[in-house]
Amino acid sequence: MTRQSSHTALLWIVAVGFFMQALDTTIVNTALPSIARSLGAQPLAMQSIVVAYTLTMALLTPASGWLADRFGTRRVYFVAILVFVVGSLCCASAHSLNQLVVARVLQGIGGSMLLPIGRLAVLRSVTGEAYVSALAVISIAGQVGPILGPTLGGWFVESISWHWIFLINVPIGALGLAAVHRYLPDDAIADSPPFDFVGGGLLSLCMVAFSVALDSPVEEHRAAVAAGLFVISALAALAYIPHARRRRNPLFQLALFREPNFSVGLIGNLVCRIGSSAVPFLLPLLMQLELGYSPLHSGLMMLPAAFAGTVAKGWIAPLVKRYGYDTFLLVNTILVGASIVGFAAFSPGTPLVLEIAILAVFGACNSMQFAAMNSVTLKGLSIRDAGSGNSLFSMVQMLAIGLGVSIGGGLVQVFDGRFGSAALGFKLSFVCVGLITLASALVFRRLDASPRPAQSAAAVR
Repeated sequence: MTRQSSHTALLWIVAVGFFMQALDTTIVNTALPSIARSLGAQPLAMQSIVVAYTLTMALLTPASGWLADRFGTRRVYFVAILVFVVGSLCCASAHSLNQLVVARVLQGIGGSMLLPIGRLAVLRSVTGEAYVSALAVISIAGQVGPILGPTLGGWFVESISWHWIFLINVPIGALGLAAVHRYLPDDAIADSPPFDFVGGGLLSLCMVAFSVALDSPVEEHRAAVAAGLFVISALAALAYIPHARRRRNPLFQLALFREPNFSVGLIGNLVCRIGSSAVPFLLPLLMQLELGYSPLHSGLMMLPAAFAGTVAKGWIAPLVKRYGYDTFLLVNTILVGASIVGFAAFSPGTPLVLEIAILAVFGACNSMQFAAMNSVTLKGLSIRDAGSGNSLFSMVQMLAIGLGVSIGGGLVQVFDGRFGSAALGFKLSFVCVGLITLASALVFRRLDASPRPAQSAAAVR
């Protein structure tokens, strides 16, 4: 096989892994009401299967680079796909909500390594300007997944059963396993530094405690438990600081935060994504439970947002070049937040054209928001800090998705219990998560605008 053919095969393998991970993040949402009925659970209680998946990915993403160095990208990527497929089979076989949550954790273990190790494999095999083109090819798979996910999930639910939203990963994964065994290089590094298990444990404790506190049922006697978990989360984060100062090779260097735009971008990403990540979870539930849409119909309604997001990616470079990251993110964040608030207007009497317009605006602005936030957060890091910074950034992205789902679902339950109306609960929840996104505009005002970028980054969502 020629070198060019080997590179092409590698890109296809990584793209398939990225596609599986991106598809699985979105395909579940339109099937949640059907899964809830099948398992005898409340639809809003299904947020735990989304949070379990994204939180697991957030916890394990930092270890992916070390695993690839220690055991080689071929072995680790093979195991990642295998675990993801086994987890998918367990999801399809679940007979209760608790079983499905455990299966989603197993699926998240495999999914956490697909994208970062795939990127690393490409980086080690493709150099120079070809690397940017290679990342662009991989990013297409990440765009196709969210486009197909909601519609495919709705079609499976109506035509076959919800189990097929997980079983679809089996044939794709089988092809991936065969291709990985044949084409990926065995590139283990014998003298790789030891992994920072203490640092990883502290950050994991911080994220898990914070997420569980937010996901706790809204009951008076649980308030003390939630408060205790928030305290544990804060103490774990604070304990990491002296640990990182003492250790020679900590999980994340504290020097990362000396780059001002990295700190601002990380906080802005977390706040902004909490709001925007609640939308893919809440919208299908609103459409099916309150507007009377079928699963397929609600999946099709997500297409305007997906297509608009794909088209808008081409607008980022000229807009950022003309206005700079600070002005662009300030204005675009306001548009994203306003469009999320606009979802509160969805009702049985809302014109279809208006719904599509709001969805398209959200999809376009949200897509540009992610790409711009990715770029401004990472572009100022040195080559030495880029890998560690990207790993921390990826972890925060996945954490924000889980937090968005927990907060969005929790708000609906709070407002429903307070006012006795699920429809009003959805409306007020969209207003609240939209305001959370708008609040991130205040964070982006602190960006260092000089010097202005010459071009937009090629960051992959």
